[in-house]
Amino acid sequence: MPLHDHFRTLSRYHVWATRRLLEQHIAPLPDADYRRDCGLFFKSIHGTLNHLLVGEGLLWQRRFLEGVSPSGLSLDDEAETDRAQLALRLMHAAQAWQPYIEQLTEADFGRPFHYATSQGRPMTAPFAATLAHVFNHATHHRGQITAALTALGQPSPVLDLIYMLRDAAQAAPKP
Repeated sequence: MPLHDHFRTLSRYHVWATRRLLEQHIAPLPDADYRRDCGLFFKSIHGTLNHLLVGEGLLWQRRFLEGVSPSGLSLDDEAETDRAQLALRLMHAAQAWQPYIEQLTEADFGRPFHYATSQGRPMTAPFAATLAHVFNHATHHRGQITAALTALGQPSPVLDLIYMLRDAAQAAPKP
């Protein structure tokens, strides 16, 4: 599978998993549970979702989509206090990857990626691996949220990539 196709799949999965988690499992969650310290790295589900917004929407997307490396952000910043607005911003960030990936060429995935850390330190890393990090990072934190939901007595979200692929196969027109 060409890398371009692989990243198309990852970006579709990212939207699917983010939407499913937010709409089916987090939206109906009582606010006390949503903001409760569950022992996650960013304490609560709210804190973890804010971290995802900071990491993805405010850092990595600016680096990839705009060629800008923001400074002064902390990974535990609360970028959005309102949970409904946070969910909207997370969905917007997830959806922004698809048109970006569409405009890439296969050659882009083999080039180096230059950016600066939030402390201003210049970095170079492989483009494809760095972009994969963005999607892997989100999967990691969705997994933490899934564990927190389960510990809170909520149903465990089914977010495996294979389920998105099965859903897509079922929705595809039959020959």
